[in-house]
Amino acid sequence: MIEIKTGREIALMAEAGQLVAATLAMLRQHLAAGITTGELDELAEQFIRQRGGEPSFKGLRGYPASICVSVNEEVVHGIPGRRKIAEGDLVSIDLGVRMNGFHGDAAITVAVGRVSRQDRELLQVTEQCLLKAIDEARPGRRLGDIGHAVQSWAERHGFSVVRSLVGHGIGRDLHEEPQVPNFGRPGTGAELKPGMTLAIEPMINAGTHKVSILRDNWTVVTADRRRSAHFEHTVAVTENDPLVLTGFSD
Repeated sequence: MIEIKTGREIALMAEAGQLVAATLAMLRQHLAAGITTGELDELAEQFIRQRGGEPSFKGLRGYPASICVSVNEEVVHGIPGRRKIAEGDLVSIDLGVRMNGFHGDAAITVAVGRVSRQDRELLQVTEQCLLKAIDEARPGRRLGDIGHAVQSWAERHGFSVVRSLVGHGIGRDLHEEPQVPNFGRPGTGAELKPGMTLAIEPMINAGTHKVSILRDNWTVVTADRRRSAHFEHTVAVTENDPLVLTGFSD
């Protein structure tokens, strides 16, 4: 069952979303060669709790950290620890915040120092995929329109879309109905209605769309170990334009 949020509930979600955005902005400032993924996690948890939020991920299904930090061929769910970020890495940071009884969820991928032209294109195309998907989050359109927007843009540029991981509804629970695939046919799937709130999150690979999970039972990596990128926003469907609840404010 897809839960429709009231205007007041969406406003509360926006408060959580702005803390997500502020935390990601802070982490981007600290992200540099030599910092460990565990240090990023500590910075994030302290920042979130000092501002009245709770990390949505910590303890969820046994997940041990407040954020996910996935590097290079790691697609999502990388567990922070002793790994040091190196020059030339692509680093994806995914985090959620619970505040006022509601969740916000967003992700960015950042190039650390100089990277290849293909890496830069991968980041650019993945972020464009997210923007194109968000533009489809309008009343009367369907989930397949969102997925098609991602898939068609990624594949036009020679990249692939992860099939086994999808976006999701979000609200009082971090993961709600519906699932939001990053692939699909236009005009198919559930109809979008005002009050629906979605975590839209393209996961785009430089090589194959196939993935596997490491022995930690969390970290998802590309099957061919080529690089991946991940961008995400929490979005509300309104009567008019889509409302990005985790948008970065100046």
